Amino acid sequence: MSGQDTSSSHTNARTLKTYQEARLQNHENLRKLVVDAAATLLQEEGPEAVTVRRVSQKMDCSTKIIYSLFVNKEGLAQQLYLEGCKILASEFEKTQRSADPSQYFYNIGETYWQFGQRYPGYYKLMFGGAFADFKPDEESLQGTVTAMRQLLILFSSAQEQGLLPRQYDTEAVVSIAWASLHGVIHLYFGGHLGDVQSAHAVYTKTLTLLVSSLLPEH
Repeated sequence: MSGQDTSSSHTNARTLKTYQEARLQNHENLRKLVVDAAATLLQEEGPEAVTVRRVSQKMDCSTKIIYSLFVNKEGLAQQLYLEGCKILASEFEKTQRSADPSQYFYNIGETYWQFGQRYPGYYKLMFGGAFADFKPDEESLQGTVTAMRQLLILFSSAQEQGLLPRQYDTEAVVSIAWASLHGVIHLYFGGHLGDVQSAHAVYTKTLTLLVSSLLPEH
């Protein structure tokens, strides 16, 4: 066999796929396209716009195809939830780090606020109960834990530096901080804190109080 024939044979060996492999790849690609279409509706028009019918219209396909891929609207919501977790985790990863846990906490807190401002549809889906019939399953909740991992790292580091009392459970501290910050954002979305500047001022004050209470020795 010539060198050219050998090269051609190797190329075919690399590129040929079984029917099942090609079908699976096409299936996953189609799911991604549907999630992208739903995400666009979520961001442009809000959670109430994300219905199987609206997504199928945006995809120019039948609702039957959407149901075959996700079973129901809740299945699609779960994929959007996981996508939101990835975005939030990425935003936290890009947050400016600081050797000072208090400053790093301020930075992460501001990132969380900005996530709510830039991705309100995702935020309301993930943390605001925007889809009444959707309850995050174990995979979705694990995605949330992964997204919030930077907070756990922050408080664990503060504890190692002696800035956070040893008797504090760092996971509980994360929950306290997260619940407090989420409460402000949720009230703002509900129209209870005035305009965005007023709400952000309340949020910043909440961050300050959290730092002074959770890192009392700093």
